[in-house]
Amino acid sequence: MTSAQIRQSFLDFFTSKQHVIVPSSSLMPTSPNLLFTNAGMNQFVPYFLGDQTAPWKRVADTQKCIRAGGKHNDLEDVGFDTYHHTMFEMLGNWSFGDYFKKESIQWGWELLTKIWGIPAKRLFATVYSPDKSKGDPADFDQEAYDIWAKIFTDAGLDPAIHIVNGNKKDNFWMMGDTGPCGPCSEVHFNLLPSDDEIAGRAGVNQSSPRCIEIWNHVFIQFNANADGSFAPLAAKHVDTGMGFERVAGIHATTNGFKDFSAEPSNYNADVFKPTFDKLAALSGKTYTKTVPTKRDGLTEQELIDIAFRVLADHARCVSCAIADGILPGNEGRNYVIRRILRRGIMYGRKSMGLKIGDFTSLVGPVVESLGDVFPELKSQRQMVERAIRAEEESFGKTLDRGLLRFEQGVRQDITIISSPNPVSKVLSGEIAFELYDTYGFPLDMTELLAAERGLVVQVEKFNVFMEEQRERGRAARKTDVIVAATEGGTTAEPTKFVGYEINSTSATHAKIVDVVKTENDTYLVFDQTPFYAEMGGQVGDTGHALIDGHKVDLADCVKDKSARHLHKLDSSSDVRHSSFVIGSAATLHVDFHRRRAIARQHTSAHLLNWALRKMLGTHVRQFGTHKTPDRLRFDFTHFEALTAAQIKECEQLINEKVIDNAKVFYAQVPHAEVSGRADILQFFGDKYGKDVRIVQIGGDAENGKAQLDGYSMELCGGTHVATTGEIGLIKIVAEMAIAAGTRRIEAVAGQAALDFVAHEEAALKAVNARLNAGPHDVAQKLEHVLAHQKELEQKLKAFEAKASAALAEELAAQAVTKDGLKWISTVVTTDSPETLRSLGSQVLHKLGDGVVQLGATFDGKVSLVAYCSPAAIKAGHQAGKLIGALTAKLGGKGGGKPDFAMGGGGDASKLPEVLKL
Repeated sequence: MTSAQIRQSFLDFFTSKQHVIVPSSSLMPTSPNLLFTNAGMNQFVPYFLGDQTAPWKRVADTQKCIRAGGKHNDLEDVGFDTYHHTMFEMLGNWSFGDYFKKESIQWGWELLTKIWGIPAKRLFATVYSPDKSKGDPADFDQEAYDIWAKIFTDAGLDPAIHIVNGNKKDNFWMMGDTGPCGPCSEVHFNLLPSDDEIAGRAGVNQSSPRCIEIWNHVFIQFNANADGSFAPLAAKHVDTGMGFERVAGIHATTNGFKDFSAEPSNYNADVFKPTFDKLAALSGKTYTKTVPTKRDGLTEQELIDIAFRVLADHARCVSCAIADGILPGNEGRNYVIRRILRRGIMYGRKSMGLKIGDFTSLVGPVVESLGDVFPELKSQRQMVERAIRAEEESFGKTLDRGLLRFEQGVRQDITIISSPNPVSKVLSGEIAFELYDTYGFPLDMTELLAAERGLVVQVEKFNVFMEEQRERGRAARKTDVIVAATEGGTTAEPTKFVGYEINSTSATHAKIVDVVKTENDTYLVFDQTPFYAEMGGQVGDTGHALIDGHKVDLADCVKDKSARHLHKLDSSSDVRHSSFVIGSAATLHVDFHRRRAIARQHTSAHLLNWALRKMLGTHVRQFGTHKTPDRLRFDFTHFEALTAAQIKECEQLINEKVIDNAKVFYAQVPHAEVSGRADILQFFGDKYGKDVRIVQIGGDAENGKAQLDGYSMELCGGTHVATTGEIGLIKIVAEMAIAAGTRRIEAVAGQAALDFVAHEEAALKAVNARLNAGPHDVAQKLEHVLAHQKELEQKLKAFEAKASAALAEELAAQAVTKDGLKWISTVVTTDSPETLRSLGSQVLHKLGDGVVQLGATFDGKVSLVAYCSPAAIKAGHQAGKLIGALTAKLGGKGGGKPDFAMGGGGDASKLPEVLKL
């Protein structure tokens, strides 16, 4: 069987068992707390938790998974063995309250031994047996044991040999500290040359590549309670997972599970063959299947074979991730993908001699091997290739220089440490940070390079430099940090926000509950407020409060760590008339005109996000926003600059929606209800409560509540317009890069957009007036003016060249003879250091053989040039040394080659004297 046939036979088998075959979910997880989809069960978590009802009883699929970064991280092992991957497929079948242990185990045995023909004698099963001395939960899984015992007995095998007990570490699955959990039963495969049962059993759960787990059956039957107890679930579930590449690799290595003499390798599976063939064609190298036994002192062929495996794995991982909208970037999951991609590029360059663009060419083989199973690879191929190419070009500019700096660091910055560990050679954390900060080397890549030399990296020192950099970044941002503090250390209550539905006449009655003072400011805290506190990129409200008959201006509103709204007193307010007594009544008024302006910018940001994703692709992810009354800033993931045509299209899309005057709806719903919906945007790393607020543009509403069917839907706590028509107009002001893989759009909406257009029109009219042109022919007249200017500049250069040639002739005629050579050493007047350099060259040409030293001043600073002919150099004169001596007398420095050098100085008054022969 081919790899594709193995995958299809798995799916066909479970189709025959009345399972629905569902597509792989995206590698972009719906849970904001996961870096990547890392298991087949991720998309089904809401069903296991009981938050949603599963639409099927039985399901099977093949799921793309990435395990790199976070809790599950196989990155550092990829390439050094034959069975770790950053990206792999997990074949799995699930039961949601339907069948349980008997069917799951029996069907698993049937597929392995009857359909695929794996020798039963080589299979072993583990069952859960708690170690009570370690506090392992629940009881021995007698049910699973009995099922396996009958299976092995019926196969003529001894259950006492083929069933192995495992404790909580190996055979009990928990989703978290609390929640659904249960025992698991794993199937292990003896891959030793001999099928001896005792030897095979000895390898179970011993991390041996010759006796490996190929299928895990998880039986979700308990709920872990907060008090440490375990209660039976009303509905029991099955969750199984099998590594596709592992099974396919074993099948290929053993010639259909028949010959176990060769070392097993996942990379023997034909799913990797197109990529290996492409790498061989690109590099002229051959894959020979060597596997190193250590990380340093590797042979050339071992390094080549490692590179083959790394590049084949990383090309699959990066291609699938980008196709699912996870682009290389600087934060979170995006940075993990960047690390993987750069690791692959480095291996390709260093071990295989690949050039820029070669990693991009690996996308084709990946699509060839996986595109039929994961169609997004085909539909997104062009975008994947462009994103990888952009990263290759960016990293390629610094990779060679970074490798050179690493070599310098190895020679210059190695220290020896002997405590507390055995004696080790250490590469300094300062060098590691320089490689990261200047050359874009992820730390793990530097550690990899160091390991090849038998070195360890001073990670602790590297982390110190990283934290100092973060501190500098934090210092550049807001510095006035407010910490909640209450009398007597009592718990501060969050402020009740009542400001979503207000208008220009709204007044909110509240009570002062606290007064918070910092070094520079005073803040009032009320029991409830209509003032929006700065959050999610939206600035806080301003306005005023009436307290004891006095008007108090409020200049900002922020939140403290207890979610209290802190209303900042305006520095110009005369607060002496009020004592701000706790419990005092207050009437709060938001500056509604300013609030509406902010709302226009915020809703515009949602429209912009929608338009960019529609136009560029779903890989676009919001990376940060800032909304003020006057403008909005929107940062997003994308791998290249937007063209003028794309910016125009984006503006067109969003303003069409403005003209449509679609309604903006809201819905407060349990987060569990929407956590799995890809059409409702939420953001990795954000901490969501049990209930979330969704802002929906377009679609319908019932009793004012959004029905979650709009064209733009985001989890958002900000304030918005009631209809898109209230925005008026949106104009994109600028588009730029802020980091590799991250772009920024600055835009204006509402009155700010009208002001922007008016300013642009005024500027255009001013140009029209100066050019005596109308709006339709101004571009043509400007082109005429620029062409005429270019013509004049060329004529001027010709005159200057003639003048310079004449001056060179004049200077050459003034040459003096010294030591048998002609010398010119004088002060001249020129327009720039460049013309000074040109003049010196012309003078030497006129002299033939000799030495030229010229000096000039520009804005009070001295520039010097020196030229030496071959005869002068032979006579012992060198331009670099001449300039060094001259500039030293002027309080400056300079140097260069024997035939030409430049320098500068600060003391212009000494120039004539210094140049005097």
